[in-house]
Amino acid sequence: MDHAVDRLGEQKSLAFQLDLDADADTIGALAGGAGPDESLPPEFAKVVSGLRVDVSVKSRKPLADSGQKDLVGTSMKITGTGGVLAEYRIIGDFTYYRADMKAFGEAMGVPMPSADELPPSAKEMKKVLEGDWVKIDTKELEGSRKAVGGASKGAGDLDAKTQKKVLDAVRDVVGREVTFRTRDGAGGAEHVVATGNVRRLLTGVFDKLRPLRGDLPAGADFPSAKELKDAPNKKIAVDFTLKNGDLRQIRVDLAVLADNPKKAKLPLVLKFSKAGDVSAPSGATEIPAGKVPGGSPLGGGLLGGVGF
Repeated sequence: MDHAVDRLGEQKSLAFQLDLDADADTIGALAGGAGPDESLPPEFAKVVSGLRVDVSVKSRKPLADSGQKDLVGTSMKITGTGGVLAEYRIIGDFTYYRADMKAFGEAMGVPMPSADELPPSAKEMKKVLEGDWVKIDTKELEGSRKAVGGASKGAGDLDAKTQKKVLDAVRDVVGREVTFRTRDGAGGAEHVVATGNVRRLLTGVFDKLRPLRGDLPAGADFPSAKELKDAPNKKIAVDFTLKNGDLRQIRVDLAVLADNPKKAKLPLVLKFSKAGDVSAPSGATEIPAGKVPGGSPLGGGLLGGVGF
């Protein structure tokens, strides 16, 4: 397993795909609460069942040794049953973004304004509402976020010594609390199944990380002892698929964490592969960073991950 994970960092091109391998009825049944007011709306369960997140990154160096300046391109795409819901790419000096705001509104049950309904002061966002590509100077966008207090030390700012301490802490807990077994799969694949108690794992990891808190990114939030006691006191199994020494897939059944587990399964699947095309889209309209609303996906969380 260590070798397979290390091989991911040796790649210069990597993509992963994340989705739930379950239909809307299963998701609705497992996510619903005890009362009718807590049940998951069928429309939303259908949206969740069709969601897929694709992330791609390309670098001039092995990813484990890459800094921001080494990255050729990074992209994240959220796809639903009807097509792409949102996508962003960071290429060169610009961050590119597009979204199907009408589809998002329908999924969340909140109507989105049309481009014609925007006030004159927000005319720059018209292209976003129309689903076209827009671009923003990445450095200007970062500066804009810092100006409103949105900047924080990121994971990439950890020095090598601290990263090793964090990794050693996690490995120590995993080695003590997790059991491993192997089995053969189809087509020459090998499965490594790791099983551990969720509460004991979380408690052990955070107990190990607390002494390092001062070296971690500013604003890193640690759960309290009470919150950790509320974590599921249940065993969960994570299935790692390897082939020719490469990590191809991680699969975990989230249904075992439900308050009232049913016989249905709710597999969360993470697949690894080589990154495809990560290039700048043509025809993108440039938006000044200062004109991006702070609460929008572009201004709020785009550079730190999913902005929705």
